[in-house]
Amino acid sequence: MYWRLSNLYFWFFALLGGLLPYWSLYLEGQGYSYLQIATLMATIQLTKIVAPSVWGYIGDRTGQRVRLVRFGDIFGSLFFAGVFLEPGFYGLLLVMLVFTFFWNAILPLYEVITLRVLGKHRDKYGKVRLWGSVGFIGAVALVGGLLELVEIQYLPWLLLPVFAGIAVSAFLVPSERGERKQQSAPVGSLKAIVTHPAVIAFFAMNFLLQVSHGAYYTFFSIHLEQHGYGKLAIGLLWSLGVIAEIGLFLIMHRLSRRFSVRQVVLGALVLTMIRWGLIAELTSVLPVLIFAQLLHAASYGALHAVSVQYIQGFFGKHHHGQGQALYSGLTFGAGGALGAWLSGFLVDGFSTSAAFWGGAAAMALAIIVTWRGLQLPPEPQLAH
Repeated sequence: MYWRLSNLYFWFFALLGGLLPYWSLYLEGQGYSYLQIATLMATIQLTKIVAPSVWGYIGDRTGQRVRLVRFGDIFGSLFFAGVFLEPGFYGLLLVMLVFTFFWNAILPLYEVITLRVLGKHRDKYGKVRLWGSVGFIGAVALVGGLLELVEIQYLPWLLLPVFAGIAVSAFLVPSERGERKQQSAPVGSLKAIVTHPAVIAFFAMNFLLQVSHGAYYTFFSIHLEQHGYGKLAIGLLWSLGVIAEIGLFLIMHRLSRRFSVRQVVLGALVLTMIRWGLIAELTSVLPVLIFAQLLHAASYGALHAVSVQYIQGFFGKHHHGQGQALYSGLTFGAGGALGAWLSGFLVDGFSTSAAFWGGAAAMALAIIVTWRGLQLPPEPQLAH
């Protein structure tokens, strides 16, 4: 069961590892401007605003999340094939929008499946999820090495084996135990949850966190290339951040016992703000850049682990899928897309360093919001 749960995480994040670090370089090689690159990269996040909510709602009402995961995998892969037609900017924009509409449905659904299958053993979530990080690292390093041998224009071809791996793993996903159509939730309860001040603060913090990541996911590789780093080095630096993330997942249960949720979150936000400042100004100093990448353990690992438990606590059994979808849509979707676009304007008008300073400013706002509004999720709902 552990292997079957981990398998899809491995291949799903292997695709992200082959795509995210190099897609902006691929687009640059195709002749697109910085603003066009930012727009195309933003589509990866943009459909998270709608897609997870649509698929999460269907999953909550039907209980057929495993089938929906397989459906999203097949159709997402088919539409990505439109990249090989070299359709131009607007054609590629359409391909990315449709591809990610299906693709972004998979992970929020699968998070719910994983936690339900684990049941009372949900404390093992981190160990299951870390295989996603392993897949990301492997793909980043392998694709980076291959791109030292072939031109960046061959990137879509290098991703085909990963799509095949995802297709196979999607059909190995275990069914949720005895899961059938959900009972109706209490009327109006979802509205009561999302208007709770602590939930608003939680979503605002994560929204600003993802705004700050806009420069990282869109222009980090270009930023490194401008400072003389090769594609393999770029891949290894991306991988280093995820290795730190794996280490964090392995010790998160110890940190949770030693520090409060508030301390973990505020500490992670401060470290993330420092990280963007270091990347903005000291990219050429390799030891500093390595340290900045190790801080990915804070800026993604710690905050994501806390957020998954937060969603469980506040949204409970009846609205877990929709809560996960809102988390993905409002933060990774809206926040990520806005961050990508804003970083595009900053790079186009100033420099890649300016985009990272913009991320640091977003983190300063996130720290203020969290300091004033973050509360613990209600413990009893974790038992659902």
